[in-house]
Amino acid sequence: MDLDEARAFLRENHRGVLATRRVGGGIQQSPVLVNVDGEGRAIISSRETAYKARNLRRDPWAQACVFTDGFVGQWLFVEGRARVLSLPEAMDPLIDYYKRFPDENPDWDDYRVRMEREQRVLIQIELQRAGPDRQG
Repeated sequence: MDLDEARAFLRENHRGVLATRRVGGGIQQSPVLVNVDGEGRAIISSRETAYKARNLRRDPWAQACVFTDGFVGQWLFVEGRARVLSLPEAMDPLIDYYKRFPDENPDWDDYRVRMEREQRVLIQIELQRAGPDRQG
């Protein structure tokens, strides 16, 4: 699948499951909301203490399976190298992340306080691969 096609899908469909590698080599999965930033990276908000953030700091491989709100139907996976941004560096990218969803914009001062209280981070995934390329 073409990466630009995958990005277009991610801009419209946000529910997914993020896979990262555990210390022992197994896979850890987490439900997430995915979007795409202005650089074409997949972006996900998380917490500093979450296993996915810790796993990605140790091993930056990430794969996300993203599907429509209806769950059954079209879906895709994206894969690439991830970077975890912590506060305070993550604040502006976290605001950008939130603005990319169709919800109403919050009070940004309250949002900033909440991001700090929740120890939020932003995961950025440089997309290297997307699929599926075939259907069975």
